[in-house]
Amino acid sequence: MEGEERRTWTLLTSHGHVLVEIARNPRARVREISEISGITERATQAIIKDLERAGYVERVRVGRRTHYVINTDNPFRHSAQSGLLVGPFLELLTGMADTAPTPPQPAAPAPAQPAAPAPPRLAVPEPSRA
Repeated sequence: MEGEERRTWTLLTSHGHVLVEIARNPRARVREISEISGITERATQAIIKDLERAGYVERVRVGRRTHYVINTDNPFRHSAQSGLLVGPFLELLTGMADTAPTPPQPAAPAPAQPAAPAPPRLAVPEPSRA
């Protein structure tokens, strides 16, 4: 029950997750951002439009790809964070991802024991055809 309760909400909103992921990888595709953020591609596209309209994100076309530029001088939108800029927050979260300890990996299976060498083969002369 306790584990289930922890999964029902996250500290950041979906907008926050998308913004952090764009800060981590400004060349990410909507599909990649969506997978990492845990929301649908359609919701991710809508959030990116919201962030763009609010001036947090700018889309830049580079060839056939879209790259994102974040305006780190934008303030937070909630009055409780009045005067705080998003730049230091994003630096903290993206920097922590680079230095966070990697989760423990399952132990690698023990290497297979080499097969016992095959018994030596005896050369049997072919019968003569005389």
